[in-house]
Amino acid sequence: MTTTTEDITATLLLNPTTCDGRGLCHHAAPDLIELDEWGYPLLPGGGLRADLTKSQLKAAEDATHACPVLALHIERRK
Repeated sequence: MTTTTEDITATLLLNPTTCDGRGLCHHAAPDLIELDEWGYPLLPGGGLRADLTKSQLKAAEDATHACPVLALHIERRK
């Protein structure tokens, strides 16, 4: 299934300067966030931002709430 612009409900943003690599975001949302060899998060697509579909939003919220240093942020689309 191809994701279209209409399917995107939010964007997950990662602040790499704030992140200290605890990996709690991955444990909260393992299907959404992977960890690199040092324990830092890798968002889908490998960048600092990832578009989210409605089905990914709950996992992104769980990951965001799990981060003790607030390195993840969700921007919702209007």
